[in-house]
Amino acid sequence: MNMLQDGICDPVDILNSVPAKKTLQNIQPETIDSSDKSLQVDISDALSEKDKVKFTVHTTTTMTEFLKPEFQVVRQHEEFVWLHDQFEENEEYAGYIIPPVPPRPNFDASREKLQKLGEGEGAMTCEEFKKMKQELEAEYLATFKKTVAMHEMFLTRLAHHPVFRNDHNLRVFLEYDQDLRVRGKNKMEMFGELVRSFSKTTDEYYLSATVKDVNDFFDQEMTFLQQYHHNLKEATSRADRQTAKHKDVADSYIKISSNLLQVAITDGGKLESFLTKIAETFEKIRKVEGRVASDEDLKLSDTLRYYMRDTAAAKRLLFRRLKALHAYETANRSLEKARAKNKDVHAAEHAQTEACEKFEQMSEKGKEELTDFKTRRLAAFRKNLIELTELEIKHAKAHAELLKKCLSDLREE
Repeated sequence: MNMLQDGICDPVDILNSVPAKKTLQNIQPETIDSSDKSLQVDISDALSEKDKVKFTVHTTTTMTEFLKPEFQVVRQHEEFVWLHDQFEENEEYAGYIIPPVPPRPNFDASREKLQKLGEGEGAMTCEEFKKMKQELEAEYLATFKKTVAMHEMFLTRLAHHPVFRNDHNLRVFLEYDQDLRVRGKNKMEMFGELVRSFSKTTDEYYLSATVKDVNDFFDQEMTFLQQYHHNLKEATSRADRQTAKHKDVADSYIKISSNLLQVAITDGGKLESFLTKIAETFEKIRKVEGRVASDEDLKLSDTLRYYMRDTAAAKRLLFRRLKALHAYETANRSLEKARAKNKDVHAAEHAQTEACEKFEQMSEKGKEELTDFKTRRLAAFRKNLIELTELEIKHAKAHAELLKKCLSDLREE
């Protein structure tokens, strides 16, 4: 993972414009099979400005539908949301799990922390201010990298999907080198979206309560995913709190180290060397603790958060299928009434056939998607949790070695 930009001095300047050339080797929430090279998409660069992030989307392909074998475009977050909505609203994809839209870039927390740091500079020693500034800059850069990674993962999943990769809107997004003229939603549109969200939630509760799924596979999947999503949400919240505590500990080590150095300078004599060695050890332990927080955030919290959103996408598939089942049952009742009255029988039969075909296709595709989702999920959790455990052991050993060395050095004093 390449660093974004060196030599940043002002803690607020970092928020204005930060380029990011990077790879996602250690930041992917799941493993994507890269054996198929016919359509490869990555974000080769990104620029963070005060109110937006510009992503440079790079594509290489051997697919004849594209005009060139290699090209790149610049996209903003709203255009990613537009692309996701095109898939979500397309009836042809009702039986598929639509990859979750990447989260909106949000650096408000980092911006607020850096601002407070600048305001409190006079209450800190120069050394303490410098270390706190480095920590907050690293936190901001990590958030920025993860934002880029989530947007790349969204495109990568679409590009590797056997059906989604052929979508016209995806080709437009990847190939059209002009602004897509996609704007953010205004307040009225956001309110309308909120109302539709409440309406959709109400419909889902209604369908769950009134439509009985006779297929055991889908019935069990619905029960499982609802409980699983709840558990993921709770686990993500607790993992975030754990990561925050590790960051607090790292910040405390900065203050302890700085204050010990001040005491050492003030006291002088033999105690100066003694306290200086302890302060240096705390500074080294602080770096280890910071890496622990970063790894837990990346390998645990981000994995949980990603699959919480992906599980929500899987649930939406199941609710779309329930809706299709409800339409099929309604069509059956309408056909029975038409036959009883001997009126509009042909139209009712046609509607019933269409509803039946749509429901059966959704069931077939939905089962494949949910089975694949389970395989992907298990592989990703296994990979990331094993890597997290190995990193935790590595950091624990480093922590113990630092304390042992400090103790040995102090005994030699």
